[in-house]
Amino acid sequence: MLRELKASDPRFRAISFRPGLNLLVADRTTASTDDQSRNAVGKTSMVELLHFLLGADKTPLVTRGENKETTFELILDWSEPVGRLSVRRSGGDPRKVHLDPDILGHDPEVLFQRAGEAGTKEWRNALERGLFGIRDSGKTLSGRILLGFYLRRTEKNGFADTLKPNPQTSRHLATANLCYLLGMDWALAARYGELSEREQTRGKLAQATNDPVWKDIVGKPGDLRGQLIVIERRIADLKAQISGFQVVPEYEEIRREAERVNARIRRLRETDVIGRRNLADIERSIEEAGDPGHDYLEGAYQEMGVLLGDQVRARFDQVEEFHRAVVRNRRRYLDEEAADLREKLASSEREREALGERQAALLRTLNEGGALDTLTVMQGALAKEEAQREYLQSRLNAARTLEQSRRQLDQEKAALEDEVQSDIEAREEQEQQASLLFNRFAEYLYGDARAPFLTFQARRSHLEIELKLEADDSTGISNMKMFCFDLTWAVIAHRAGRGPDFLVHDSKIYDGVDERQVARALELAATVTREEGMQYIVTMNSDDLAKAERMGFDATPYVIAPRLDDSETGGLFGFRF
Repeated sequence: MLRELKASDPRFRAISFRPGLNLLVADRTTASTDDQSRNAVGKTSMVELLHFLLGADKTPLVTRGENKETTFELILDWSEPVGRLSVRRSGGDPRKVHLDPDILGHDPEVLFQRAGEAGTKEWRNALERGLFGIRDSGKTLSGRILLGFYLRRTEKNGFADTLKPNPQTSRHLATANLCYLLGMDWALAARYGELSEREQTRGKLAQATNDPVWKDIVGKPGDLRGQLIVIERRIADLKAQISGFQVVPEYEEIRREAERVNARIRRLRETDVIGRRNLADIERSIEEAGDPGHDYLEGAYQEMGVLLGDQVRARFDQVEEFHRAVVRNRRRYLDEEAADLREKLASSEREREALGERQAALLRTLNEGGALDTLTVMQGALAKEEAQREYLQSRLNAARTLEQSRRQLDQEKAALEDEVQSDIEAREEQEQQASLLFNRFAEYLYGDARAPFLTFQARRSHLEIELKLEADDSTGISNMKMFCFDLTWAVIAHRAGRGPDFLVHDSKIYDGVDERQVARALELAATVTREEGMQYIVTMNSDDLAKAERMGFDATPYVIAPRLDDSETGGLFGFRF
């Protein structure tokens, strides 16, 4: 049980708790104006401080300037042989938790244990073991989630949903922790969360296939299969080239020689074209180089009646002989030039044939093999293509898995639904215990006309815990369903040793509740905690308590000190901030 809440600041109004029902009441002073409120007197702050001292993260309440140097302390019962445990923590250094005695280094042979200092993680682990009997549950069971149910707080919107301690906790995780308290198979309930996470991931990946940024990472099976076909062909071609490849040691020198031979052949062809053109010109000149005649002159002179004398004839003969000599010399020169050109052309032809044979041999060598660096490049290209194939294949496998995941998830959901339903039926005793307690508590508040009951039902996507109370969904009815359900699992967990013996509610639990139900709820809490040896702590405004008192509820034995009020020093901290 919780025993005392106090602080190092002398202005702080320490609270002493006792077994059974504890009412922390906030009064409104006669001097209060209509504008003054009891929302700042410390009712909600008490719950926040309990959370802080029981391992919650730091809150603005303890880190603000007025409270930062204050050390807050909670005295609570702990298992034997410790007995009473003091927990101290401050907003100035919230990472440290001071425990007295040191339960983390507890030596059973030492009569008086020393005070110890722990980190928040160590303290949370100790709370899980000491309050809930949790040893190793992975990430499913959480002492902080469970304490969120035991100490519902307004700051975290803990009254918005009966089945969740705050909106940030996932439905599946909250249900698994509730199943632990109620004695149901919490591990089965947690598997819904695993399937839900996989389904969310699958949905995001499916959407990514249409995203221009992510489609090249995720991909569609059809596109990936097409890319694999193309890359397989490239790999086959490269393997064929490499398997028939021969390394030529002097590849570069042979290649350069082949280029020189080819250049020489081109030059020879160009020279031969010019030589043949010159030979044709010379042969044409030889044909045109004939002996000129002069008989036409005689005929011309006869027609003109002129006779050539012997002297003239003698001169013509001399000229004719000279001319014949010139022609002979020219023909001899042209014949020699023609012969020289024919020899050069023949020699060029022979050289071209030899060069052609050499070029062919060189090209055969180059075609049949290559340089070592060429082979290395080809092998590197093959390795790159094979790596790309593996990458595409892995993406294709992932894409196929994504395609099949919906069907697989549906099958697993159906199998889990059957398994959970079978487990519920096998745990009929636990279900009946929870339903009967809830029915008892709700009937005490509303009578049997509303037919209250609690059921567990396996669904495809979650384990449903249904709280039935035939009434409208008003805030007051919803809050009383929460009250009855919290009392139900708290009693069951305490009986089985799976949870502590206290339960704390902020005054918000009674918002919108009819005065008759307020009175009955307080009477029920007093009766149940007395019967079960438990503790129920609740904060209340005095006017709400007055409504219950008008309905016959005697609050006097249950009101604890101090009574808070809205005066300057009447709040929990002893001053306003």
